[in-house]
Amino acid sequence: MKKAYRLKKNEEFQQVFKKGKSFANRQLVLYFLKKSDQEHYRVGLSVSKKVGNAVVRNRIKRYLRQAFLELDDQIADPYDFIIIARNPTKDMDFHQMKKSLTHVLFKTKLLKNR
Repeated sequence: MKKAYRLKKNEEFQQVFKKGKSFANRQLVLYFLKKSDQEHYRVGLSVSKKVGNAVVRNRIKRYLRQAFLELDDQIADPYDFIIIARNPTKDMDFHQMKKSLTHVLFKTKLLKNR
């Protein structure tokens, strides 16, 4: 995922948390905020130490980044997203993770088509 597609700064995260909306399922929490001044979406990922060790947390983040890349053409563009991984994600493979992410995005009407 390109750096232009990532949320990195604490201020950016806080803005999405405070002004954005959220939706969750058992595995993921999605915060989103419409940003009309952007050309494309941006993603911030958060995986707590409670979920697992560094290897597990990094695998979850890799899966989520790849899922966003594969859903790239379906995502409604000018949004900032924050994905928080919950505990059940540590036992999921890539396809289950992508399905869970698709479910959350679909429920919030942020996918163009399914």
